[in-house]
Amino acid sequence: MSMDCLFTAFGIGGYILGSIPFGLVLCYMAGYGDIRKIGSGNIGATNVLRTGNKTLALLTVILDASKAGLAAWLAYRFVPEDTYYLAGIESSTNHIAALIAGSLAIIGHNFPIWLKFKGGKGVASAFGFVLVMTPKIALLALLIWLVMAFTFRYSSLSAIVAATAVPFMTYFMCDEIYTTFYTFIVILILARHHANFARLFRGEESKITFKKKS
Repeated sequence: MSMDCLFTAFGIGGYILGSIPFGLVLCYMAGYGDIRKIGSGNIGATNVLRTGNKTLALLTVILDASKAGLAAWLAYRFVPEDTYYLAGIESSTNHIAALIAGSLAIIGHNFPIWLKFKGGKGVASAFGFVLVMTPKIALLALLIWLVMAFTFRYSSLSAIVAATAVPFMTYFMCDEIYTTFYTFIVILILARHHANFARLFRGEESKITFKKKS
């Protein structure tokens, strides 16, 4: 099988894996019904937390992060290592395959074919992806998220700031190919938060709370 075919196969596999809507499935299994009819209507962990079930929200974060990370790891593990040029950038084939598979998994999470392409915002999935590919960058981004979350208590603002920092940190700490893929993912995440930007400017964005709502 040619390298382009391998890239395509792992990319498609990543999309399918990423498109599994764990938040929606878990809420149905726990008896909360359709999570899309609660809060923001999103299928991600932040909206799952609005059910008041912290365990379910944590499990959603873990599973959403794992699917992009797993897609990247499988591609890295099973694609033979060789030199490859992508858009004029030299890298290794297994790194490129992992970046493609992980990125497509995030796209699958954001635009799942099973839900008419209406999915999550990709923050947890992106974290799992970056954690597998570049752990130091992921941990620094997590630290930024935690500082922002505990300071301002806005999940969306924390995600936006942490995500925006990733390409800049990657530029100084990683190969060029990582910066290229991470920049694309961050632009996607920011675009998915367009409604949050508007609510933040209007002062209408919901703050993080751990109290169960009736």
